[in-house]
Amino acid sequence: MKKLFLPLLLLLIPLVCFSKVVPNNLIGDNMVLQRNTEVRLWGTAAPGRQVRVTPSWTSAVFSATADRNGRFLVKVTTPDASMTPYSITFNDGEGAVRVDNVLIGEVWIAGGQSNMEMPVRGFDNCPVEDYAEVVADAGWDGAIRYAKIPSIMSMEPVENAETRWIVTSPETVMWQSATAYFFARMLSRTLGIPVGIIEANKGGSRVESWLTKENLEKYTTMKLDEKSIMVDWTEEWSRPLVWGNGTFNPVLNYTVAGIIFYQGCSNVGAPGDEYSRLLEILVRQWREQIGLGDIPFYYVEIAPYAYNTVDGTGGAYLREQQFKAAALIPDSGMVCTNDCVYPYETGQIHPAQKRKVGERLAAMALNRHYGKKYFEADYPTFKEMKIESGQISITFDHMTGGVNRLSGIEGFEVAGEDRVFHKASASYKPYTNNQVIVTCPEVEKPVAVRYCFRDFLMGNLKNAVGLPVIPFRTDDW
Repeated sequence: MKKLFLPLLLLLIPLVCFSKVVPNNLIGDNMVLQRNTEVRLWGTAAPGRQVRVTPSWTSAVFSATADRNGRFLVKVTTPDASMTPYSITFNDGEGAVRVDNVLIGEVWIAGGQSNMEMPVRGFDNCPVEDYAEVVADAGWDGAIRYAKIPSIMSMEPVENAETRWIVTSPETVMWQSATAYFFARMLSRTLGIPVGIIEANKGGSRVESWLTKENLEKYTTMKLDEKSIMVDWTEEWSRPLVWGNGTFNPVLNYTVAGIIFYQGCSNVGAPGDEYSRLLEILVRQWREQIGLGDIPFYYVEIAPYAYNTVDGTGGAYLREQQFKAAALIPDSGMVCTNDCVYPYETGQIHPAQKRKVGERLAAMALNRHYGKKYFEADYPTFKEMKIESGQISITFDHMTGGVNRLSGIEGFEVAGEDRVFHKASASYKPYTNNQVIVTCPEVEKPVAVRYCFRDFLMGNLKNAVGLPVIPFRTDDW
């Protein structure tokens, strides 16, 4: 039976027998540090040894003393962002270690499952659109860097990871998260500063995979001993607890601006509001662990996919829970992906259009976190429904500038009291407070409307700036 524990010796190596100061692997050459703040730099040294930290951007010296386990953490004040490469020297009196080519800018964590993990190169039989163009364009200014945390399971929290910072270039971008890269590229170009991405994700992981033992014990009924986890969750990627311990815990000390997140497919089928409740708990947990307040959390709606059949609704109910989560989580937002698949991708769990996803996350961050209000970040959402003489009027919020089309609107379904939904026609009435008129000859007395509330049903209704309507239903069936 495969053990979940990392070898005990591996966990203990950083804590004993130091000959000199050793920064954590995330504190290394090519890293990006968060601008205009106090960043945390940490590592190991001989217990009781004072570690002096000298950044090249200031004459100030910062210091901390290694605790009895040899751990140290020092807070260092950073300047404004720039493309100036800096160095940082760590000295414990026995020897010095220097970290070079450090940039100051914005740093984000990219978490989730395989659609966040999916690299620019794609997976087997799962391409990312416009690969050659993206590679040719990558890294022209060296402003984007990334560090990938290896996907490791552990029953106990892991403090360090086998990782390093990589400068994005045509030679390296292929292995970077596509969604995170497009997010970083748009941020960097708009703000004109370096952007660093820490990738901490695992394909197939559930929201429970990232929760701590304390939160799982408090909010779920899962058995969390090693044997039960292995027996109850035979597909290792879906196991609770262990991915958070092994893959996310190593990033918690890093000073970041926020988190982007793409996950949910493995939780399709979650009953009631279980997913939205657990996602809120996870975000609260991460914010408490990171200790930087309510840092922004922007996440991705799962894309259309035929989980069982095209007309199934398991994915639709999960998307509904994702939408509800935004109201539960302060300083959060969800980007819609209803139009980010092609009709032939019914069985493609990894859609090719990752640029749209990353850039929509970036637009949300630019609008809400960086104050660039010329980017639109509010997606059209259902407001109210009125039924008169068999005709349904739907009104939306955030229909910025009106709709993208006046006729040929697709994605609506209507049901009567029998709760059987039929495909409906829809059109837009200009100058009527953003009303869409929905009709269905098969339903004489309509009582409920749904829009793209299927596992794989793409609509084409957007606002005038191209943001798609978030799928919805007016019933509670």
